[in-house]
Amino acid sequence: MASSSSSGLTFKLHPLVIVNISDHYTRVKSQMNPTLAPHNTAPNGGDGVVSSLPPRVYGCVIGVQKGRTVEIFNSFELLYDPSTHSLDRSFLEKKQELYKKVFPHFYILGWYSTGSDAQESDMHIHKALMDINESPVYVLLNPSINHSQKDLPVSIYESELHVIDGIPQLIFVRSSYTIETVEAERISVDHVAHLKPSDGGSAATQLAAHLTGIHSAIKMLHSRIKVLHHYLLAMQKGDVPCENSLLRQVSSLLRRLPAIESGKFQDDFLMEYNDTLLISYLAMLTNCSRYDLLFLSLSIFIFRLCSFSSHLFSFIAKKLEVLF
Repeated sequence: MASSSSSGLTFKLHPLVIVNISDHYTRVKSQMNPTLAPHNTAPNGGDGVVSSLPPRVYGCVIGVQKGRTVEIFNSFELLYDPSTHSLDRSFLEKKQELYKKVFPHFYILGWYSTGSDAQESDMHIHKALMDINESPVYVLLNPSINHSQKDLPVSIYESELHVIDGIPQLIFVRSSYTIETVEAERISVDHVAHLKPSDGGSAATQLAAHLTGIHSAIKMLHSRIKVLHHYLLAMQKGDVPCENSLLRQVSSLLRRLPAIESGKFQDDFLMEYNDTLLISYLAMLTNCSRYDLLFLSLSIFIFRLCSFSSHLFSFIAKKLEVLF
């Protein structure tokens, strides 16, 4: 296998593809239980004896190619039996037809599998897909966890025709790639990155981290409002020169975040909040925990801070009216 590709193609890989492959591998691995089923169904539909080796999964990657740029957006599973090198064509055609209805601009760019490195046997499925794409791309995910590894355990291979011992042969060559994301993928990946394993922290610990983040954000907002407040007071006293452009920006900010001064709203809000606190107190009486008491105290503090910030917004708005 050559060290690197010479095709000059630029590959962009979306996180959804990596998530799909990881999910496919996890589902297949969880279904394989040698202690309960000595003869189980092999991955991707083939019948075989379950071994201690990690399973391999197979699927197609789809996306678009514009000039020399190949962008891989999504993937779907394949029914492939590695023991007989047989590919379920009818299943592939049905999947391709369904995806064409949803993503009419996406084409099959290649296939994916799992493993530590590309193998010679992988060339069978690679050649089988050449009637769909004459130069398919091979995305390989290494499912083994290596905490010292900094890069993603994902490799992309192309096939090139090399003459070996006077015989032309197709071999896999590694290609470089970059990760491309859209807004929805960035939000999803950020959410997954902050999740913890079930044995890595309790729900109480995760809730504490969430409330701490909210508290930090509100605290920062409060500090910025105080800076504006002191600046406007100094401007009103004549300690600093009056800048109309800055006052217009402050006024615009306050209009985007209007302070609710309705007495009915405050009464209804306090009633709902007190009811929630009462339910929380009753729940803690039955299941008293120091974490629960911490959350309740933190939530009360956040509520008071929000209430104070709202009053401060109102005060700044009144000061602006005086200045104008």
